[in-house]
Formats: sequence, structure tokens, C-alpha cells
Amino acid sequence: MSSSFFIKTKEKAKVAKKGNNAAGPKRKGDSGGKSKVQAKKPNSKYNEEISSDSEPESPVVSKKRQSGEEHEYDETPQEKKLRLAKLYLEQLKEEEEKKAEEDSFETDLIAGRLQEEVLEQKGKLQRLIAKDLIPPDTSEIRLLRGHKLPVTCVVISSDDKCIFSAAKDCSIIKWDVASGKKLHTIPGGRKGTEDRHVGHTAHILCMAISSDGKYLATGDMNKLIMIWEAETCKHLYKFTGHKGPVSGLSFRKGTHDLYSASHDRSVKVWNVDENAYVETLFGHQDAITGLDSLSRERCVTAGGRDGTVRVWKITEESQLVFHGHQGSIDCIQLINEEHMISGADDGSVSLWSVNKKKPLSTVKKAHGCHGDTELEQPHWVASVAALQNSDTVASGSHNSQVQLWKCGQNYLLAISPVSGFVNSLKFSSSGQFLVAGVGQEHRLGRWWRLKEAKNGIYVIPLKRKSPMPVFCKLKL
Repeated sequence: MSSSFFIKTKEKAKVAKKGNNAAGPKRKGDSGGKSKVQAKKPNSKYNEEISSDSEPESPVVSKKRQSGEEHEYDETPQEKKLRLAKLYLEQLKEEEEKKAEEDSFETDLIAGRLQEEVLEQKGKLQRLIAKDLIPPDTSEIRLLRGHKLPVTCVVISSDDKCIFSAAKDCSIIKWDVASGKKLHTIPGGRKGTEDRHVGHTAHILCMAISSDGKYLATGDMNKLIMIWEAETCKHLYKFTGHKGPVSGLSFRKGTHDLYSASHDRSVKVWNVDENAYVETLFGHQDAITGLDSLSRERCVTAGGRDGTVRVWKITEESQLVFHGHQGSIDCIQLINEEHMISGADDGSVSLWSVNKKKPLSTVKKAHGCHGDTELEQPHWVASVAALQNSDTVASGSHNSQVQLWKCGQNYLLAISPVSGFVNSLKFSSSGQFLVAGVGQEHRLGRWWRLKEAKNGIYVIPLKRKSPMPVFCKLKL
């Protein structure tokens, strides 16, 4: 009895212990059975935390399914967006680098131009062109005829497309450089028709064109200055005030301020935009024969028989006086703001600096002499021209030659045959050609008459060995 009781009691205890182990929590070290209870996972849609710095995790899939999807699709939409975004950023970076290079090039170009402008303002910029010039071929020189009497003055538009010429026949002609044809003619009037004729009725001695090509100014023996619209040759204004023939005109570069010189020994300043007179300057002791200006508020004049060259400082109302020629100074031209060239009837051509009272260099009898041995006289220098900011200048006389010179060395570069009195010379802005206004008589008188000469303008091409000029500071 007792033994059977203990056996049953022991079996009941084992059953109870087995039940407690199945229902209770699994302790550390307990070995799990076949049936395991798993905790329910929270909903990932609401409880999963996603970092903005990384790509969202793709859902967990089996290796077999994942390998199949990778084989079927190259990239996920998120990866594609990321790739396109990186590509776009690379393109932006390349464009920024390219733009930076262009800006740097443009900045260097602007800086170079500004430096050239500063040197130009100081009169220290020089284009070394003379050494590369080739003597003009006679067969390439063109003669444009249209004036009945000697041509006295010529100007060229800043774009080198048009030439304006005036003559003792009181007419003005606008020419096309490329074709050599007349674009417009302003006929001259007879003496006594001033009241009804629109234009000049006396010999035209000088002319000037504004740097923007808007205005054309002409001056005559009747003491008049006329302003024209350069594009259409329409008459705009008439300036009166000089008491003698108007012998020199020049527009200040970049403005519509006009300087005029006269045989009445005065220099006048005009504002063409306002159709107004500004002021008068006095100083010369004889008739003024030539005038020129650039961008500074100053001009230079040749004083004829008083033997002086003067630099007029308009704002300061002062003047600088220079002596050098032995005869009448008949023409003058600025090379840059600090240097100028002049010619006289003693046959000399002189190079000047505004910082010295005497010429830097002078070529005497520049165009040779004429007459018998005992009565030999130099050919008068009737006109000079300068290629701005360069080392090249030109002079003209009545020895049937236009001569090109290299500044500072008195070196004759080339001779161009032109028959007659070379009364006016002008270089084109590009330096590709030179225009000469030629006539049978001197522009200021009738001391000689060359019957074999032809009244007209010569277009002389200037060719160079190298296409690009070299820039440097002017050294004389």
C-alpha cells in the first residue's frame, strides 16, 4: 500500500512539473522544445524610423527573389533618381567652370583694353606698325574724281566706310570706300546767293566729323561754320562769329564739342548738340592755319607766320607755346595726347612732345627742293597726318609725292606717287589705307598752278608684313 502510493504521488509530481515548464516563460539556459512562441512584430509602416541621409531600406526578401529582381531590373527608382541627380550636379559644375574660364578671359580682355586706354590718355601707347609696312603698289592706288576745283580737305568716318571731301568749288561729296562711288553731293553756290542757297558759297578750307559719325562740320572763306547730318548730308546749323576765314575744325573725341580756328587769330569752342557758342581763346599773333584735338579737353594749333605751335588747355584757360620752324607753320596733327607732328613752308617736318618747348626731331627739306641751283627753294609741306597711337606719320607737298615716316628716327618708309598739291591727308582708323586730297593749287592760295595735276582724292592702300600690330609704350 505504501509503495504504490508513493509511486502514484511521484508520477503526479512529474506531470505537474512538466505542465509548469510548458506554460511558464523560457529562462536563460533552458533548451527550447519543438514548439516556440514568437512575439508579434510591430507594424513597420508606422514605427520604422527612416534616416534622411541614406536611401530607404528595401523590404526584406528571400535571396532567390532578390537575385531574380536584380536580374530583371538594373536599378530601383530611388537609385535612378540619385544617379540623375549626380549627373545633373556634374553638368552644373562643368558649366560653372566653363563660365568661370570665359569670365576670366573677358576680364583679362577688358583689363587689357583699360590699360590701353590709360596709356592712350597718357600719350604712352604706341602701335609699332612702321617696320611692317610695305611700300604701296602704284597700280592699287585709286583716284576718285568729282570736284571741279582743287580738293582742300578730307575726313574719314570712324568705321572706315565713307570718305567726305570738300574743295574750292564749294561742294561736299560723300564717297563709299569699297566701291569708290558717290553716295551724296552737296553742290556749292555762287557768290551772292548766301540767302537762298543751302550750302557754301566760298572756298571750303576745313572739315571735321564727330567720332560717332553723327555730325559733319565744314568751314569756309566766308567766316561760316556749317553743321551737317553725316548720314543724310542734311543741313542742320550755321555758326557765325569768326571775323576771318575758318581754317581749322576738330571734334573732341567721344563728344560733340567742336573746336574752330580762324585767320582772325582766335580759337572758338562750340556745343553742337545745343547749337550753342561756348567761348573764345586768344593768343596767336598771326592767322591760324591748322587745328587738331583728341579726347582730352584741349586742342593744338599751328600759328602760320608767328612761328608757334600752341596747346590750348580749355578748362584751365591757359596755353603752351612751342617754337621750332623757321617758316610759316601750315599744318599740324596729334599722334597721341602727348605728341604731335607739324609741317611748314620751309620744307621741314617736326615731331613734338608737349613736355618740351623744342621739337624732338626735325627733317629739313623733307620733300626736296625745286628751282634753279642759285634760287633753290624747298617744297612746302602742305599737309601732315598721323596714324593715332602709332609710330607712323605722313606728309604731303607739291613734289608729286606722299611720304611715310617712322617717328623718332627720321626714317623715310615709303613714297607714294601723287601728282599735284597734297592739301589734306588722313589715315583710316584701322590703318589699312591713307586718303590724300589733291588739287592743282595750294589750299590757302594760288601761288602756283600745276596744270598736269588732277583734282580729286587718292586712296592709297597700306599693307603690312604681319597682320597684328605690336603695342608698347612710346619712347622717343
